[in-house]
Amino acid sequence: MADSLTPKPKPVKPTFVLVNPAYKALSDFSAASCLAGTTAFARTASFAVAFSGGADSTALLHAACALWPGQVRAIHVNHGLQAAADQFEANCKTVCAQLKVPLHVAKVNAGHAAGESPEDAARKARYTGLADAARALGVSQVLLGQHADDQVETILLALSRGAGLAGLSAMPAVFERAGVQFSRPLLDVPGASLRDWLTQMGHAFVDDPSNTDERYTRNRIRARLLPALADAFPQFRQTFARSASHAAQAQKVLDEVAAQDLLQVGSPPAIKALQALSRPRQANLLRHWLLVCHQVRASAAQLAQLLDQVAACTTRGHQIHLKVANGHVLRAASHLQWLSPI
Repeated sequence: MADSLTPKPKPVKPTFVLVNPAYKALSDFSAASCLAGTTAFARTASFAVAFSGGADSTALLHAACALWPGQVRAIHVNHGLQAAADQFEANCKTVCAQLKVPLHVAKVNAGHAAGESPEDAARKARYTGLADAARALGVSQVLLGQHADDQVETILLALSRGAGLAGLSAMPAVFERAGVQFSRPLLDVPGASLRDWLTQMGHAFVDDPSNTDERYTRNRIRARLLPALADAFPQFRQTFARSASHAAQAQKVLDEVAAQDLLQVGSPPAIKALQALSRPRQANLLRHWLLVCHQVRASAAQLAQLLDQVAACTTRGHQIHLKVANGHVLRAASHLQWLSPI
């Protein structure tokens, strides 16, 4: 059945010992992070694996158990979005019991609001559930199982939406949310290699039937574009990752420039000082101001309209009152002001 553990295949007697690709990736990631002073899994033991029961997180959980026996915890988020959700949870409990890993289950409400995509709502609910569970467990770091194919899908999805540098930077290897550090140690590992290792070793994992539903853009990318890319450009995972890294570096420079400009222009931005900047630099500053100070993102159309209004604001009587994200930007005397929804 699609919503149960994949039946254990009879282990094939290998002519060589197949090493879990997640083990090497996690070991290298931990060593590099320790050298950089960003984390130290083995010393603190304050980490958990985000465990869905799928192939990626199952390989990651096995790797963590091999690297740090007796120190591993797991968190499973039950979204309740599928009839099989409770079966996924039961499967995770079975695997964790076999590995002697304590499992914390977080049940979340992943319903989406009007105008919000179901995928975005589920992702937000998942990270909120993981962060809440981590804090409840006293865990400061959570390991995620996204791999190289997931990274390529994210880049292609961003391109399909006309994203800028922030979107093309794709998924960062390390980020923080709600006081919890999240790490993605498998971003250089092809997904197929994880499944191959699990199959050869006879380790069971869950196949989520929703991952093959091509009504979702990401699934269409996975089913149709990745095979074509692999055929035409065998090294596409590495080259896409390199482009994402370049985009991330460029975005960091833009963020630094925006922060410096905001210090000069003021927060909230003074209109006259803002007008002294070039239009691209105004756009960069306004995106930064809205995101950092108000946690909202303007669409490309909204930002263009706001820039036009700033340029036209040359008299005392000129009014600005524009819909931006879920609120409004308006003119308040000589400054712009963000007005959040009531």
